[in-house]
Amino acid sequence: LLNRGTGSNMGAADILEIFSIYGQQSTSSIEKSRAMIQFNIEDFGNLPENSSYYLKLFNCPHGETNPIHFTLSIHPISSSWVEGTGLDMNSYVDEGVSNWIKRDNDTSWNVEGGDVLNIASSQYFDKGTENLEVNVTSIVESWRSGTYSNNGFMVKLADALENSLIQSYYTKKFFSRSSEYFVKRPVLE
Repeated sequence: LLNRGTGSNMGAADILEIFSIYGQQSTSSIEKSRAMIQFNIEDFGNLPENSSYYLKLFNCPHGETNPIHFTLSIHPISSSWVEGTGLDMNSYVDEGVSNWIKRDNDTSWNVEGGDVLNIASSQYFDKGTENLEVNVTSIVESWRSGTYSNNGFMVKLADALENSLIQSYYTKKFFSRSSEYFVKRPVLE
């Protein structure tokens, strides 16, 4: 590794990948990957007051190292972004937006890695092979009420884990919306 993959995009991949790998490029580097997901909540129509909403992502088994004993946090994204068409999850050579630096062709994120609101839901993973099922009612209600724009969710390692200079949290994978396994695609229920 000579360069970080900050310009890489995996928007068309059939897997969502989340990790933090310490010391791969240099002895002090941290390589990170986050997932962004957006649903059209207008498709929900008029739902009863006091509805609850859950984000569900389904574990994708793989032969690489799974992280264990970690927490993923789910934040609403505060800026619009372009999904992109990258597929390469091995060499990260598919460049384009959105990526670590840019949210669209002309605009950088305010904070590298993506702009999020300070609202979060989270889930702890013991074995690393669990599905994600998180109550995101407060986030969805803020979109439905017009308090915030629906720019989707960011799923990432909790800050302390993502920025660890002690330990790597290798690859947690979930099926994406382009997965051939229809019933394993992300759901906002």
